[in-house]
Amino acid sequence: MSAAWIVVIAVGAGTVLFKAAGPVFLGSKELPPRALALVEVLAPAMLAALVVTQAVGGDRELVFDGARLAGVGAAGLAIVLRAPLVLVMTIAATTAALLRLAG
Repeated sequence: MSAAWIVVIAVGAGTVLFKAAGPVFLGSKELPPRALALVEVLAPAMLAALVVTQAVGGDRELVFDGARLAGVGAAGLAIVLRAPLVLVMTIAATTAALLRLAG
């Protein structure tokens, strides 16, 4: 198993534990608005960090692969257009594959 998959599994497990910890520790108490705002942006921020790491991360260096970045860009556009997640992934993979095939 690669290090990337270990990170994905660890982040997934951490997310589940983090979400489960809220009801366990807080019970029926309300979170302060500032803490609630932090909790709401934590998961998307971690996902964005993983996407950026996988998109331009190499072996201890930044790798700007045009096909990969175009795939991420196409996926971003599909998300903005509210495409379903499966279609977003298909568009990203197809874009990167066609660009690699072409050049």
